[in-house]
Amino acid sequence: MIWRYNRKSETKLTSFRKEGRIHAKLQNRRPLPRKPGTGGAPAAGDRRAQGTARCQAAQEIFGYLPEEVQIMVAEGLDIPLSEVYGVASFYAQFSMNPKGKYQISVCLGTACYVKGAAAVLNAVEQKLGIVPGAITPDGKFSLDSCRCVGACGLAPVMMINNDVYGRLTPDQVGPILDMYK
Repeated sequence: MIWRYNRKSETKLTSFRKEGRIHAKLQNRRPLPRKPGTGGAPAAGDRRAQGTARCQAAQEIFGYLPEEVQIMVAEGLDIPLSEVYGVASFYAQFSMNPKGKYQISVCLGTACYVKGAAAVLNAVEQKLGIVPGAITPDGKFSLDSCRCVGACGLAPVMMINNDVYGRLTPDQVGPILDMYK
């Protein structure tokens, strides 16, 4: 049984299997293209592309791709689970962990790191009580580190959803996070 966090009502949890929304979304997709002369078997590249599309659809519903959802995608496409896992773990757009309402990303690229990003990340960890890849117990914040956000001139940089905060010091982290509480 998979439980999905419903962001609209923070207390309501809905069962994935009872809801069946992903089944409907996956079933309504175009059929797999078939490679001529193979008895109707899909080409490997076509299966991988379909796996990516199905993973995107599933992540739209859940916000992440837990193992149970990956299994259902694999069964629905009749491909090995390892192929679905390969897609989900290779592409940065997919997450296998739930994300908070506010997704915090601290850049640890070269420019940011040299200018003190590790101290900024540590300040966020201390303030929220979580480590990168985790979510706060209330589901409000999730924390990740990334390699570059393309704002090297503002180093060190932290993003909260689409808001970019640059030239940060560890002392500025607390007041910024308080704005989102």
